[in-house]
Amino acid sequence: MTHMAARASFADPIFDVAIVGGGPAGATAAHDLARRGRAVLLLDRGGRVKPCGGAIPPRLMRDFAIPDDLLVARIHGARVISPRAREIAMPIADGFVGMIDRDVFDEWLRQRAAAAGAVRMTGRFDHITHDADGLARMHYQAGADGHPGTPAEARARVVIGADGALSAVARQTIPGADRTPFVFAYHEIIRAPETACRGFDGEICDIYYRGTLSPDFYGWVFPHGRTVSVGTGSARKGFSLRKAVGAIRAEAGLDGAETLRREGAPIPLRPLRRWDNGRNVVLAGDAAGVVAPASGEGIYYAMLGGRLAGEAADAFCASGDPRALRTARQRFMGEHRLVFMILGMMQNYWYANDRRRERFVSICGDADVQRLTWESYMNKALTRADPLAHARIFLKNLAHITGFARA
Repeated sequence: MTHMAARASFADPIFDVAIVGGGPAGATAAHDLARRGRAVLLLDRGGRVKPCGGAIPPRLMRDFAIPDDLLVARIHGARVISPRAREIAMPIADGFVGMIDRDVFDEWLRQRAAAAGAVRMTGRFDHITHDADGLARMHYQAGADGHPGTPAEARARVVIGADGALSAVARQTIPGADRTPFVFAYHEIIRAPETACRGFDGEICDIYYRGTLSPDFYGWVFPHGRTVSVGTGSARKGFSLRKAVGAIRAEAGLDGAETLRREGAPIPLRPLRRWDNGRNVVLAGDAAGVVAPASGEGIYYAMLGGRLAGEAADAFCASGDPRALRTARQRFMGEHRLVFMILGMMQNYWYANDRRRERFVSICGDADVQRLTWESYMNKALTRADPLAHARIFLKNLAHITGFARA
């Protein structure tokens, strides 16, 4: 297919789609739309790496044609650690969790989009106005993030806002976007130990459920090959994330490791009720709030949201009907609403206090729970093939909730 991006020049910057944000959501939308022959502008701030554990499931690699060489590690299980320091092993019987470094991964996605025909620009989004002919006029500051920019603008038939949890596009165009609740995540990227240490395994993710490390989320140690992500998150104001990360590092035997960088960012707790403005804007990724509750996983959902937003934008360009933009959220929630609802209930109940966290860790030791958890994670869907296992899990959960099971 002949790419139409060449028709959009900076002397006359008219695009089919302008995408704000070059993370997994925006870069995926740009790639898909460019391959469809749409003229695409991909605007990214540049120079920023989002704090992220970097875990991706095999389904993501299949659905989005991600090559194996982008993986820096393959994780074959998790170790869940309770408030009383009890450790539960959760091996993956058949499969793995891939680990990527976001700076390399995101740039690879942006380069793939550019190779497909998308026009890349580095700059900071400012605001959107609308011309009399119905086109959106996107105003931005061209130039690398952290440096004085040059005012610039581009016209487009539709804008995709994929500019993160505090999306300026969403807050300007989507009612209620400024009221989304967040967990604030913080992590430190450290150099992986060259020799074995008491609490670290390069093929296992450690997950800490303890109120002193997070009163409402969890702490983690995620191996990344030559580096390690050590982090935590909380929505509670005043909670010291840095102090908690220091405690995790000490417990894992990583307190003496070299710190390479520190990063923090908000993580949305639930999808927005609306992702489009009914005119010519649609959201994707963290901007739409698509991060899984309880786990904080977002890369797969961001890329799927980017794909669905791209398909909705393509349909809008073909028909001129703004109702096409609604389909991005409709299709996403149609597939994942139940997963998000269940994970949200889990987080609200099990993360409430250390007594419940202790019981939650006990449940994680159950063979049925482990098998269905990993199958659901790797395939990004609730496993429905084993109703007896689901019934057993329900009864075990009920026993723990009511206190009849020992923690």
